[in-house]
Amino acid sequence: MSLVDIRGLAVRAGGRQILHDVAFAIEPGEIVTVVGPNGSGKSTLLRSIVGAVRPTAGLVALKPGLRIGYVPQKLHIDPTLPITVRRFLGLPHPVSDDEAQMALTEAGAGDLGTRQMADLSGGQFQRVLLARALLARPDLLILDEATQGMDQPGSAEFYRQIEKVRTELGCAVLMVSHELHVVMAASDRVICLNGHICCEGAPEHVASAPEYRALFGTGTRGALALYRHEHTHSHDHGHDHDHAHGHHDHEHAE
Repeated sequence: MSLVDIRGLAVRAGGRQILHDVAFAIEPGEIVTVVGPNGSGKSTLLRSIVGAVRPTAGLVALKPGLRIGYVPQKLHIDPTLPITVRRFLGLPHPVSDDEAQMALTEAGAGDLGTRQMADLSGGQFQRVLLARALLARPDLLILDEATQGMDQPGSAEFYRQIEKVRTELGCAVLMVSHELHVVMAASDRVICLNGHICCEGAPEHVASAPEYRALFGTGTRGALALYRHEHTHSHDHGHDHDHAHGHHDHEHAE
């Protein structure tokens, strides 16, 4: 059974049609990345999945009992507030030392427990947020622009950690990102969104799809190939969506 099944999703807010006719599913264990220009509805889509936005039409069906871990784009903590990483992980619900350490280790932050949150670098902070999401032992891990503000090597390293989490925990991952060449290399399937799904499929196919190039140009494909060559990742892209399929409705959200 799919973890998430979205059919005919439409969201309208403030007199504006943000999403229309969105349909896709997320299967156990796969990494799905949503890319699209600013204002394309990416965050609205995530908010619809977690129940923070009510669809105008269509439905978002979650597998019964689905556990979701959420890594936000950013989280502001008062820099004058003295709080350690370990104490942060215990808010708002207490967790055992073993649970906290396990989550930190899985997030690639195993040595940060005694550090002050205010002293962490951007990459370390996001790994702690990842650890907090992993405390839920999620079936689906959702990340909304989780590497915003990191440099490219830091982003690439973070996404390699996400791949490792998927392998070790067996959870599915849904990511929204603007870092096309980095995040697509970590994905099994890419969905290109601009109010509706323009195209979707394996990264290499989406990068060469006319609908994708119309939004992002042609430069990303080379960077994607270079990234794959340099880091010699290989994934089994044996999903049902191994070829990009363009939708001929070119109407975009206002």
